[in-house]
Amino acid sequence: METLFVRLKPYDPRRGYVLRRYTYRGIKFHEERGWFRVPKDVAEYLRAVHQSPGDEHSPLAFDVCSEAEAKNLETKEKEASVTRKTASDDIKVSVPQDDAKSGGALTTGDLQGADDERAKGRANPRASSRADKGR
Repeated sequence: METLFVRLKPYDPRRGYVLRRYTYRGIKFHEERGWFRVPKDVAEYLRAVHQSPGDEHSPLAFDVCSEAEAKNLETKEKEASVTRKTASDDIKVSVPQDDAKSGGALTTGDLQGADDERAKGRANPRASSRADKGR
């Protein structure tokens, strides 16, 4: 008999995941219990169940996947739930972008030269316009 893993999506009212319990053909699915292994026909039915009965626009109620997909989903969720990295974690190198020539961030030091040129450009037209008026 072919089986699949199913679980109620974790409770998150902001996303519309509000179901905590669901019963189908005598099987009671509880959100806090996690994954259930069920026959394929049951899983196919649960794949189409929505959070709000009769509302086709509400989010789906169940995650339905194979054992490998379920394990992969669990590891991704564990990694996402860890907000602070520890020294034993695999941490990627954070490279600074302080070299403006290599596509780094533009700083006020880079703008200072442009401001000087603008100030000179503004001063010259005024001086030349005054000189023209005197002619």
